[in-house]
Amino acid sequence: MTQESGSVLMNRLLAAVNEAGGFPISILTDSQGLTIASAADDGRDAERQSAVAAFLHKAVLQVSKQLGMAGVDEFSFFDANGQRLVCRSFTVSDQGLILAVLVPERNQAYRRVTQQAVGRIQKIWEQFWK
Repeated sequence: MTQESGSVLMNRLLAAVNEAGGFPISILTDSQGLTIASAADDGRDAERQSAVAAFLHKAVLQVSKQLGMAGVDEFSFFDANGQRLVCRSFTVSDQGLILAVLVPERNQAYRRVTQQAVGRIQKIWEQFWK
């Protein structure tokens, strides 16, 4: 029996995150916007979402630096319909990563699911890319 690759495990994890959280799309990207893994409903563009998450991350870091805030680990943006793009930034083995999920409802819980996902991503990353 062959062991699955880290990429397959990451994509499978994000599909489970979507199911557990009720998210239409989740993406794992590096800080430059390179998509590492994704899971999305039909019609969702993971590559575009990765680039947006990385761009927003850079902008948030600049703003937080100007405001004297240190260690911003999460930021989110709402649209007029109440959808929220949540981006969680974290580091694994000196690699900056961003987990981005689209939360479709304004008051929908997401933090527990994304926190658990970050922990699982860290374990997979350390197993395959440390």
